[in-house]
Amino acid sequence: MILRSLASLALTLLPTGLFADPVRIAAPVSLKGAFDAVVAKIVKDLGVEIVPVYGGTSLLARQILTGAPYDIFISANAAWMDEVADSGRLVPGTRHDLLTNRLVVAGNAPSPERPLDDALTEGQIAMALTDAIPAGIYGKQALLSIGMWDDVEPRVIETADVRAALALVARGEVPLGIVYATDVFAEERVDIVARFDVMSHDPIVYPLAMLTSAGTDALRVMAALSSDEVGELFAAHGFQRAD
Repeated sequence: MILRSLASLALTLLPTGLFADPVRIAAPVSLKGAFDAVVAKIVKDLGVEIVPVYGGTSLLARQILTGAPYDIFISANAAWMDEVADSGRLVPGTRHDLLTNRLVVAGNAPSPERPLDDALTEGQIAMALTDAIPAGIYGKQALLSIGMWDDVEPRVIETADVRAALALVARGEVPLGIVYATDVFAEERVDIVARFDVMSHDPIVYPLAMLTSAGTDALRVMAALSSDEVGELFAAHGFQRAD
C-alpha cells in the first residue's frame, strides 16, 4: 500500500519530458502476450516510451548484475529477484509481488485433461532449464514432490525458456510440456492435460521492482503496472493479481 501511495503521488509530480529516455523493462518471456497489451495501454495513457526486453529470468537477472541499463525488472520467481536485491541494484521500497500463475502439463490439442500420474507415464516432456529457469525449477520441484522425477528425468527435453518448451509441444515435436497455465491460454494448438497442486512447488509469483539505473519516468510506469486497470488486462490473459 505504501508503494501504491508513493507511486500515485509520482503520477502527478513527475512530468514526462519531451526528450526522456525510454523506460526499459526486463520481463520474463512467459509474460509476453499479456505484457505487450499492457505496454500498449501504458504508452497510450502516460505518453511515455517503453521498451520491453523479454527473456529467461536467469538471463535477464545476469544482465542486470553485469550492468545492463534496465529501469524495471519483473522476475518469474523470487529467487532471481533476491539475487538482484543482494547486489544493491533495487531501489528500496519498490519491490512487490505483481502476479501469480499456475503450473500445468500441456499436450497437443485436442487433449483431454486427466490425472498427473496418468498424463506423465510415457513420452518426452519439454521443460525450461530445470536448474536455472523458474518454470523448469517449479516443474522439477513438483515432480520431486509427487515422486515422479526419477521416472520423468530421462524423458525431459530442456529448453532455454518456457515458451520454447511450449513451442515444441505446439509444433508436435514432443507430446507434453510442463509450462504455465497462461502459456496454454496464449497458444491455441495446445491444451491443459493435467494440473499440479499449488502445494507441490514454491509459490509462483512475479515480483516487480525498480532498478537503481532507472530514469524519472520509471516510477510512473511502476504505478501504472500496479493499477486496477492493468490488473484487469493481465487477468484477461489468465494471470492473477498477487495481492
